[in-house]
Amino acid sequence: MRRLTSAILPVTAAIAFFLTLASHTPSLGQGLTEGLGQGKEPLEINADEGIEWRRDKKQYVASGNARAAQGELEVRGDQLIAHYREGAEGGTEIYRVDAVGNVQIISPGETAYGDNGVYDIDQQVMVLTGKDLRMISGADTITARDSLEYWEAKQLAVARGNAVAIREDKRVHGNILTAHFVKNAQEKLEIERIDAFGDVRVATKSEYATGDKGIYYVKKELANLIGNVKITQGENQMNGDQAEFNLATGVSKLTSAGGKPVTGLILPSSKKKKP
Repeated sequence: MRRLTSAILPVTAAIAFFLTLASHTPSLGQGLTEGLGQGKEPLEINADEGIEWRRDKKQYVASGNARAAQGELEVRGDQLIAHYREGAEGGTEIYRVDAVGNVQIISPGETAYGDNGVYDIDQQVMVLTGKDLRMISGADTITARDSLEYWEAKQLAVARGNAVAIREDKRVHGNILTAHFVKNAQEKLEIERIDAFGDVRVATKSEYATGDKGIYYVKKELANLIGNVKITQGENQMNGDQAEFNLATGVSKLTSAGGKPVTGLILPSSKKKKP
């Protein structure tokens, strides 16, 4: 194993060595949602403690407040580990980057946080794990307990385990949330739709709705709930098979399938007052 540090070789020279290797990686575009790869811009690596070359393991390790940047994309962590292999046309290519400790993935439109991250360049997917998992995109924040994934080719984020999407006082909860991104007028990616699966809950300050599945249209602030739907406002409750719940206006519409009626329990104000 050969260690490249400021004591043996200037860190800038080690970075240049790393860039030579990175120049053989496949093209993957730009941004949190478009990956860390070759592109037309150079890949810049900064590390306070230098870079190690682990030849037997085919790894390069940048340690100490490590940062990899290409264009407007940044990957930060206490340590970055690049795994490489022999290229089909000679040379080498990086096929995976591991980020360890205080991980941040930053682009102009989004920032994601986790304790550890794995970026699979072949699959074009980033997986973050650990505590305080968050992805912030504009006014929207998505949190998760188990993992946060981003699939570049599909422009899709997946939050697993007690996942919550938050915008101001509005929340969408599910065992799994999938966020679909589209480009806006400024060519930046933003969340268009969130699909929720399992233990779905949609809430505002005054209303609360539950169901088996849900689709939340972010700009319209409109949630469609499917299966065992219940909408609660104060002590009033309505039940149905499907519902359209407008989080902006508070207007809800319930329907039932198979000829079953929509049911509800509406308490008069006199009944709500305590003796």
